[in-house]
Amino acid sequence: MKRSAKAVVTIASMAAAFTFMSCGPKKAANEEEKEVETLYAVSTYKTVKGNLDDYLEFGGDVASVNEVMVLPDQGGKITNILVKVGEMVKKDQVIAYVNPLRAGVVYNDSPVKAPISGRITSLPVTVGSTVSQSSSVAKVARTDELEIRINIAERFISRITNGQSATVTFDAYPSVVFGAKVFEVSPVLDTSTRTMGVKLRLNPPDSRVKVGMYGRVRLVTDSVKNAIVLPSSALVTREGKDYVFVITSPKSGKNAAVVGLKPVTKGISVDNNVEITKGLEIGEEVVIKGQTLLNDGSKVNVVSSK
Repeated sequence: MKRSAKAVVTIASMAAAFTFMSCGPKKAANEEEKEVETLYAVSTYKTVKGNLDDYLEFGGDVASVNEVMVLPDQGGKITNILVKVGEMVKKDQVIAYVNPLRAGVVYNDSPVKAPISGRITSLPVTVGSTVSQSSSVAKVARTDELEIRINIAERFISRITNGQSATVTFDAYPSVVFGAKVFEVSPVLDTSTRTMGVKLRLNPPDSRVKVGMYGRVRLVTDSVKNAIVLPSSALVTREGKDYVFVITSPKSGKNAAVVGLKPVTKGISVDNNVEITKGLEIGEEVVIKGQTLLNDGSKVNVVSSK
């Protein structure tokens, strides 16, 4: 009996020791888990003053401000052409001859004269062609004065005014942006297309731009200066309101940076940028990437900053 009692005591002691040993490490592991903090990798942007231009984009053709069709005084056959496309002519210079060539009657050639000085931009006839008094023998244009003609859809006409600034790009010069200004706005709309004609001039003129070129026009409809502009991705919408995360406590030694949630008011949005009209100050560091999982007071690791 004594031996049995001793055995029971020994087993109980071993069980108690095992329980103590197994509980100790678990408690230490739990304490380590509590000490581990979640850090979110983010990219930030320090706010500065900037400009933002809202715009409408259209396609347009380059044409001469002054371009006229050359018409013959009488119909007949073209017997001679004295000019070529691209050639400069003076007012009243003879550019071609037409002969009526009526049966039984002999006529002298009738000269076709240029009505203005300029450059021949079109010559649709050839020697032997038959023309009437309403047929165009050629087009003469003053290529030193060019304009860009575009058509504006009816829903946009309230945003177009005379003197409005614009930029133009051409496929021939893809890396060059040309300045332009609106100088003429049609007072009526085309009832068939429901569009309004608008003309622009390059500002300043540029000899690289030629008659007949196709340009992509951006009309500036709204412009803000010295404003806080952020990438649209920086905005976080919660409960229907706009917020941004800002660095409230920068990284110091082993301490991670801390972010705060700030409500903001946005202005105009252009492409992937947005104007912030209220809620931010110049110089604040805003999280622009990696903010999806953040909350007010979250700790972050800033991996890149602009």
